[in-house]
Amino acid sequence: MLTRRSAPKVTDAAPDDDEIRALLEAAGRVADHGALRPWRVIALRGDARDRVGAALAAAAGLDGEPGARLAAKPLRAPLLLAMVAVTAPHHKVAAWEQEIAAAGVAHQLSLLLDDAGWGVMWRTGPHTRHPLVAEAHHLANGERLLGWLYVGGVPDGIRPGRSPEIDADSAFSSLE
Repeated sequence: MLTRRSAPKVTDAAPDDDEIRALLEAAGRVADHGALRPWRVIALRGDARDRVGAALAAAAGLDGEPGARLAAKPLRAPLLLAMVAVTAPHHKVAAWEQEIAAAGVAHQLSLLLDDAGWGVMWRTGPHTRHPLVAEAHHLANGERLLGWLYVGGVPDGIRPGRSPEIDADSAFSSLE
């Protein structure tokens, strides 16, 4: 985890569905109050990335060059993993807790992909939860998009080094 860095540029290589499923076996073991498994992952490749891009541009109300630039963003990686929170009313587990569990899976999956040698960047944006974007992902009621893991190969010579130091003291306190 100390060497994990977001990979803004990746090659056209990408893990296949079997590798993603194997990594999800581990990523899905996050803390999950009620063991609800309130998440799912949608792999977007090929034309599916174009449809998501078109939905983003439409959600933003953009056309012409600005719309084309926004629509091209999902093409930055050969594989987008749409991370979806699947919330349902529950007598003990609030919807926000279910979303946190789904976000935990997304984070763990990003760490596992990085550890497996893939370039990964978690991306969101102002239109992540727009109805047109939800429709492009075929989301059902109670499903909310958390963003996408952009995944691809790491270009030669680009493997990022260690992230800047974290000042843990400024973010940690202890009460007695």
